[in-house]
Amino acid sequence: MQVDHQNTIKLQLSKLLSGDSLCIANYTALKNSSVKSPIQQLRTRLKENADVATRESGKRFFKQHEAVKLHGVKTAMVLKIARTSFESVKSRSKEEVLALCDDLWESGYIEETFVACEWAYGMRKHYIPADLERFEKWLADYVDNWASCDTLCNHSVGTLVEMYPELLASLLRWTRSDNRWLKRGAAVSLIIPARKGLFFEAVFAIANRLLGDSDDLVQKGYGWLLKAASGAHAKEVFAYLMEKHAVMPRTAFRYALEKMPAAWRIEAMSK
Repeated sequence: MQVDHQNTIKLQLSKLLSGDSLCIANYTALKNSSVKSPIQQLRTRLKENADVATRESGKRFFKQHEAVKLHGVKTAMVLKIARTSFESVKSRSKEEVLALCDDLWESGYIEETFVACEWAYGMRKHYIPADLERFEKWLADYVDNWASCDTLCNHSVGTLVEMYPELLASLLRWTRSDNRWLKRGAAVSLIIPARKGLFFEAVFAIANRLLGDSDDLVQKGYGWLLKAASGAHAKEVFAYLMEKHAVMPRTAFRYALEKMPAAWRIEAMSK
């Protein structure tokens, strides 16, 4: 069915090139229905599974300045919908899928941003370095809460950087941004690679650059990164924390210590 629909669009396009005005209108309608239909179906499913109680309870997970928009769908259901709906778009090109993700991000609904992250991650086998520009735009222009930031960065951005380590330079650049989500994103994008013991030097470089940041969400971001790195490099992370304990905000310090041996945590917190 998908192939037949695409062939119809191609036929209309060939007629369009010959200057048939009626076909121009038909092609535009076909193209729009092709692009918008998966989004419309997705939103219908989200609304069918939304309820007021979930919407109101969901707001408690965010700070007052994170004015999130919620349909009111439980996270487990959102992920289920995201994964099943991806089946209807995965045969499209990566560019088409990411364009659909643009539409989802623009809505501002947190559930739709989770779907956008899931769909984008579903295209990871086709990532190229230039895709970071789009992910950066999503962070800078659309992200307004830690959950959307972390979902995008933990998976799509982290995977992309793992595939193309030269992109670490972009994460370092993000640490100098005025945008809190780019700064947090610089740290949380390396959470999963850090758990594997990867990018050890970059972990400390990012932490150093964010060390004096007063934003608690940024502090929690790089504290989380140090905690992730401590799994494979506990001694080195502990030594870093002891060196920086006088200047590192307590929020980041506590996050970084969470996976350390109890004796180490007691020693560190006594400083």
